[in-house]
Amino acid sequence: MESGDISVEIVELPLENPTSESLAKVDTGDNNEVARCSSNASFQRTQRPFQRQSSLLKVKTKSRLMDHTAGKFVEEEEEEGQLVKEDLPQVMKKERKSLWVLLQWVGFILMSPALISSLTLPSLRMKNLWILELWKWEILVLVVLSGRLISGWIVRIIVFFIEMNFLLSKRVLYFVYALRNIVKNSLWMVMILIVWQYLIGKKVVKETNSNLVRLVAKVLVCVVVSLMVWLVKTLLVKVLASSFHKSTYFDRILDSLFNQYVIEALSGPPKNQKIEEEGKGIVGSGKIRKSLQDKTSTLFCLASRKEDKKSWGISIDELHQMNPKNISAWNMKRLMNIIQHDPLSTLDKQIEDGKSTKIKTELEAKNVAKRIFENVAKLGFGNIDLEDIERFMGEDEALTTISLFENGSESKKISKLAVKNWVVNAFRERRALSLTLNDTKTAVERLHRVVNVLVIIIIAVINLLILGITTGKVFLVVITQVLVLAFIFGDTLKAIFQPIIFIFITHSFDVGDRCQIDGVQMVVEEIGILNTIFLGHDNEKIIIANSVLASKAICNFYLSPDMGDEIEFCVPIATPVEKIDMMEQKILSSIKNNKKHWYPETEVVCKDIEDSNNLRFKVSLKHRMNYQDIKERGKRRSHLLHEITNILRELEII
Repeated sequence: MESGDISVEIVELPLENPTSESLAKVDTGDNNEVARCSSNASFQRTQRPFQRQSSLLKVKTKSRLMDHTAGKFVEEEEEEGQLVKEDLPQVMKKERKSLWVLLQWVGFILMSPALISSLTLPSLRMKNLWILELWKWEILVLVVLSGRLISGWIVRIIVFFIEMNFLLSKRVLYFVYALRNIVKNSLWMVMILIVWQYLIGKKVVKETNSNLVRLVAKVLVCVVVSLMVWLVKTLLVKVLASSFHKSTYFDRILDSLFNQYVIEALSGPPKNQKIEEEGKGIVGSGKIRKSLQDKTSTLFCLASRKEDKKSWGISIDELHQMNPKNISAWNMKRLMNIIQHDPLSTLDKQIEDGKSTKIKTELEAKNVAKRIFENVAKLGFGNIDLEDIERFMGEDEALTTISLFENGSESKKISKLAVKNWVVNAFRERRALSLTLNDTKTAVERLHRVVNVLVIIIIAVINLLILGITTGKVFLVVITQVLVLAFIFGDTLKAIFQPIIFIFITHSFDVGDRCQIDGVQMVVEEIGILNTIFLGHDNEKIIIANSVLASKAICNFYLSPDMGDEIEFCVPIATPVEKIDMMEQKILSSIKNNKKHWYPETEVVCKDIEDSNNLRFKVSLKHRMNYQDIKERGKRRSHLLHEITNILRELEII
């Protein structure tokens, strides 16, 4: 760095052992400190009393993947209402009462008797009002005031017939509910258009030749067409979003929920201390229903969204039966809500005071792992075996559970360290999945806004054509100019739509995934519609445009299977062949004895002769993990290097 350069660095606290005398701490008043470092003391200035500190120095960027943000699950009210256990939510079966609904009922109650009287009484049947029969005007007023109420009844009838078909109800009801308002409005406008066109408009135009009546008819047609286009747009967005979530996150969500079930089951009491009732624990309820008569309780799994709201969990049996082909959109929404809004929780304290213990940091996850091990393992034993787990769950679930832990499938035993690593990894996965779903929701909403703009433009053009304001020739000229502008701003349009394809179709990574791009390893922190934020090895934030990422080769360690590794070292060329053979056997034996870290398929070969006096050997081996946890990979590699060094010293090769 040249003498004239100045560097400013924001340092995460706590700031330990400052080594440079040029570091200065600035207290911002909210426990945030900023360290400023200058390479040239001549550039330091004295702070004047009237000078205000820059607000930038008070802002401290934090990573969402760190513990201080862990567990802050967004408590949002869904736009589509609270989701409960049934495929058809209660909010669909029970309409909200509002002033507008009350006015519709008042209009319906007042106009219905008037219309019946006009149709049945001869004196009123032939009565005219402005060249039209009175009953026609009454029908128009009834449709205008209460048409939306009638359209709601039509929607309910449609839902009733859909419910009669079980398979159809699981596929369609979610979208019917999501589109219910726009469907009601569309039916309402269609009824008004039909009444105006066939009962009012024809005779009025024939008698008066009024252009105003024709204009009203055209406006009604514009409204109906606009609502229909908007309905198709909303339906397509809902279908595509549901399909994307189902195909991309279904397996990860089920794995995370099963991990939640395992944590709560192993942290709670054994099966023989629970009530034997129909069904098993419910995933997502987070409550212990106690029986005062026999002082026992039934286990329910996964914390609820709010303590005071009705349980909306999913039973573990339902969880086992779900697959991407049979899951409904409602159930998929429920699974996503559990992941987004509920952190991991345990049942050890929940049994005592009825409140679940939330896991919000990695330290809490380690403490939970310690309590689980003490709760499950036999007194005085250093491992958990299959019989211990079967005391808390069924045999099939116990076999699946033991395979989740390190080396559990082979040895059928789980060490205390394996429990700690698994609980911490389950917490990290849950946190990353929650952030991923939140980012995906934000991206879908922003994409929806872009589509809204395009649809509004299309609706405006269609309405202009219907009203006759724009002719076909003028429209053709406008289209030509738009194509010219598209050619000029083609790169900008590409930069907008290419990220959309990259996020929703290519989808190379999720939040928390460790990736390697252009030889640089980074962790995905946040996914936006245009940019993605990565964290470097020193937690520096790296922002890369998605349009750039779309053209890059991306290595995703999280999605990779168990990965291989290589270690190279040199021995003197004068080393006897017997010692080299013994060295190879000891290295292979050391790796095979450590089955929980390495696969037994290992190869030790002499790779090359170096500087005419050394033999370069290469050890090719395979981890029982991928490189998502890069620190664990470094620990295992370092341990093996120490083993190889000790072998070389033992054989007096070095």
